[in-house]
Amino acid sequence: MPACLILHGFTGGPYEVEPLAVHIAEQTGWEVVTPSLPGHGLGQGRDLDLMHVTYQEWIEEAENAYVQLRESHQEIFLIGFSMGGMIAAYLAAKYACEKLVLLSTSRKYINVSQMGLDFVQFAQKAIRKTLKQDPLYNHYRSKSGSVPLKAISEFLKCMKFTKPYLKKINCPVFIAQGIQDGMVPYKAVQYLDKEIPSESEIMYFCDSKHLICLGEDKKIVIDTVCQFLKNEQKTRLTINA
Repeated sequence: MPACLILHGFTGGPYEVEPLAVHIAEQTGWEVVTPSLPGHGLGQGRDLDLMHVTYQEWIEEAENAYVQLRESHQEIFLIGFSMGGMIAAYLAAKYACEKLVLLSTSRKYINVSQMGLDFVQFAQKAIRKTLKQDPLYNHYRSKSGSVPLKAISEFLKCMKFTKPYLKKINCPVFIAQGIQDGMVPYKAVQYLDKEIPSESEIMYFCDSKHLICLGEDKKIVIDTVCQFLKNEQKTRLTINA
């Protein structure tokens, strides 16, 4: 029976990929593991402790989870969200894996223009007194003041360390990216596609922001990822309107 390792993003936690993890487990019966990287936690920013954690510890935790799965499974699928995508890419290059899925996978980019639009929308909702109902606003608010500069430095080091491994990936790859992502500009997908030598499928989701497994398109995102993992269908480029 195959297994699936899913890695969350920087300052996040398994909750970022939980709907996807649950769906894959229910639809396939595979073992699905979603570890919490050191300094992160299960909740949305409430239990971050990133001051004394290094990027090497994040990679080591993911690597240990992979090795444990490999002891009892011949087939392993890797999925990474945001920073977790780059760590998953590192694992895919260093070890054998059947397929790799990259969700809103970060480099060192920040989508400044989209973040500006997000904050304009926050202001409009504040006027209408509906801001506290906005999940993206609550996501940003939960992390306010809990991310030290040292942690951001470690994030950048992680991006620098994992970057060379993109060129060593040789398994099928699926890349999913939200057009309205306020953290990772959708054009960053072109960079990933250029660097990864193996054939990749790419899908853009017009209504998705950074938290692609929790947003407006989450059902089709999850269904598409699951379909990619279960079959050999190739879709070079698709835009979900």
